[in-house]
Amino acid sequence: MAPTTEAELAAIIADRRRPLRIIGGGTRVQLPPGDDMMIDRLTTTRLSGVVTYSPGEMTLIARPGTPLPEIEAMLAAEGQALAFEPPDLRGVLGGHGAPTLGGMVAANASGPRRLMAGACRDHLLGVRFVDGRGRVIKNGGRVMKNVTGLDLSKLLAGSYGTLAVLTEIVLKTLPHLPARATLVFADMNRAQAVRLFSTALATPFDVTGAAWRDGTAYLRIEGLEKQLIYRRDRLLALLAAHAPQVLDDAATTALWRGLRDVTNFAGSDAPLWRILAKPTDAPAICTALHALGGATSLDWGGGLIWYAGPGSAAQVRALAPHATLIRRAGLTGPAFPPQTGPLARLQSGLRQTFDPAGLLNPGLMDA
Repeated sequence: MAPTTEAELAAIIADRRRPLRIIGGGTRVQLPPGDDMMIDRLTTTRLSGVVTYSPGEMTLIARPGTPLPEIEAMLAAEGQALAFEPPDLRGVLGGHGAPTLGGMVAANASGPRRLMAGACRDHLLGVRFVDGRGRVIKNGGRVMKNVTGLDLSKLLAGSYGTLAVLTEIVLKTLPHLPARATLVFADMNRAQAVRLFSTALATPFDVTGAAWRDGTAYLRIEGLEKQLIYRRDRLLALLAAHAPQVLDDAATTALWRGLRDVTNFAGSDAPLWRILAKPTDAPAICTALHALGGATSLDWGGGLIWYAGPGSAAQVRALAPHATLIRRAGLTGPAFPPQTGPLARLQSGLRQTFDPAGLLNPGLMDA
């Protein structure tokens, strides 16, 4: 099913009695084996197009099926960007479709700049959506303002289509940062890297990326040319004992695109996990994961761990409770960490409110 209007989508859901698998570009989630044989699919790709874009107000309104590359190109032409730099996981998942705006919001997809600019949900101004009862609901607005009532856009971001199907998305945009550089710290283990990140992120120098991969730590700074030079020189002086090297603008852009898209784990046949952790806990978690036989990398100053390697869902989550399975590679366990206690009751209550019949993406967050 591929509705072309919000009214058509609402009619489909209102009359529906069997579950639906909601998909956009199909580039962010690997479904359980055999899923396509069990559940009918509904795609949002024909709910596409920009409703309005106001560069002067830094506001974008578009439908969920709009390809993300088209959005990024349109913003770039006006010297603007999505500040949270959503990752493109086609490389690690082997996908061939185009990432969509709706998929980005549904997954709350946020890249390395999240530690400075916030996540995708922090840039949402409003949404329109159809819930599991077939009701069309609007929440939020089209301008920056204080939120009154429940901010449902924040709730839907990261819900992976289990509560509602988005039909319109309102985002704030920000000016594209014109210059960038990266400080490179070679021969550094994870514990040393996390200490380095803690030092750099505590400064007023607006570090916009802090990542570690294959024994090397990276710090990114961005801004106007004079700002960039000042911040770079201050950080070089502060961290001189580590003998950092500096990458220029072009090399920085290429490096952080790879870090954003986890290209170091592309082309592998190993399961890939995305793990949230307290940065100071990251080195110990990585050491424990390595005992299973895999490899790790760090982003968000140590707050995000990528692990590619063997281990069942139970084994990985015993070491890292907040682990999400991104690339299944044969694993059939739960993709998302199971909720317990009050969180489980809250999750169940939300689903009962928005989708009481359990029609939308059943089992996606549970198995």
